[in-house]
Amino acid sequence: MNISRLFLNTAEKHPDRLAIIDPKTSISYSDLKKDVLETAAYFRKKGIQKGDRVLVFVPMSVDLYRIVLALFYCGATAVFLDAWVNKKRLELCCEIADCKGFIGVTKARIFSWFSKELRRIPIKLSLKKQDSHIHEIQSVTNNDSALITFTTGSTGRPKAADRTHGFLKEQFDALLDEIDPNAEDVDMPVLPIVLFVNLGVGCTSVIADFKMSKPETMDAQKLVNQIEKHKVNRITASPFIVEQLAQKTENKNVFNGIDKVFTGGAPVFPSQAKLLKNAFSKAAVNIVYGSTESEPISSIEAGELIDNEDKLTVGLPVGHIYHKTDLRIFKINEAAIPNASMSELDALTLNDETIGEIIVAGPHVLKRYFNNEEAFKKNKIVVGDTVWHRTGDSGFLWGGELYLTGRSQQLIYHNDSILSPFIIENRLQQIPGVTMGTLLQINSKLILVLEGGANVDHRLEQSLDIPFDEIKFMDIPRDPRHNSKIDYPALESLIS
Repeated sequence: MNISRLFLNTAEKHPDRLAIIDPKTSISYSDLKKDVLETAAYFRKKGIQKGDRVLVFVPMSVDLYRIVLALFYCGATAVFLDAWVNKKRLELCCEIADCKGFIGVTKARIFSWFSKELRRIPIKLSLKKQDSHIHEIQSVTNNDSALITFTTGSTGRPKAADRTHGFLKEQFDALLDEIDPNAEDVDMPVLPIVLFVNLGVGCTSVIADFKMSKPETMDAQKLVNQIEKHKVNRITASPFIVEQLAQKTENKNVFNGIDKVFTGGAPVFPSQAKLLKNAFSKAAVNIVYGSTESEPISSIEAGELIDNEDKLTVGLPVGHIYHKTDLRIFKINEAAIPNASMSELDALTLNDETIGEIIVAGPHVLKRYFNNEEAFKKNKIVVGDTVWHRTGDSGFLWGGELYLTGRSQQLIYHNDSILSPFIIENRLQQIPGVTMGTLLQINSKLILVLEGGANVDHRLEQSLDIPFDEIKFMDIPRDPRHNSKIDYPALESLIS
């Protein structure tokens, strides 16, 4: 099934309902449907056909979803790059994707003049042009690509998640189970994939007024004004966004109309859960654990996380496993295991309460990467007809629930025990004045890194009961996507 049919069917049911409200404009389902069909007609007129890849440089807006839905309608594949990618990485991604078309805002079009790879793309599409000669929707199979998203990193060959029409439908169903949206909801979805879910059920989506490529510049009051003006009742966003709303808003009564908050993309600890529960006092606050390749894996209600605060000495509770997710705790092994028999998988599966790498399988788990066999071998294990995904996260099962202990590569083996910087980070944040901290092992030396803690009591070593050889006080780099997680490679590079 062509994934755009979900939206088209919903537009028939709720033609007059507002589909998207962005900071500049708003559009109803019927008008968005008309624009999608006319944009698809324009794309076909320009020569975009089934299977063609089109690089899209458009920020989260009405235009973005009009364009992407039109590409789906044509059977073409929308290709996205991280907004913060540098020129060298951008050109490598373009070389890998081998796109036939390019569409972008004015700034992106100007930038394309200075990029050899962007200039090589044969078809340049206008952001606004449409055509009235409507075509039938393109027939596709579940295995046809719909969306390719690059997670570029800074080294190695860029990894591109290849989402097929069938995969997007499975992800839609999984998020439908998790979020349980009503057609009457007015959502502020800062996670772009969630807005697609909203368009499939008839919700109104309010696009937050800030530059998503620079979340640290967000003005929380602007979002509060949008929440009040449009009577938003659900927020789906990264922990950084919901924390900014909770911390910087003096009048918490503005959130009385919020009845659902979903957050994910970075760890949420009990202290953060308390902040959210206090700010969104009338809402059910749910924390979802997942990844680009598998969303969701598990979820936990904020109140339950707070009640399990005493378990943070061993791991961060992330709740019950999503019912369509097969999950195992796998013996930590840096070597690629692209193929295995069921008996070999069983032999590498650890018992409950034992720390190992989290691997998952299921219909909503990504099966392939685009043009990157190395990434597939490194991140996937094929067992018969099942493709397991290696999350790279470590954790363990306890009483039927999942606990995280951080990235597998960040675990520190010290004096016959395992130190989890991830768990230590939560303890460090409890120190007055410390905004973030972690423990690293560099050249066999344990280095405790603290941000905002230059005036910490000199008795720190005794009070923390954390082994370390040296303390460094410095600004800790965050991930550019959510501005919530520590960018470990960048931090290690700074220290080295």
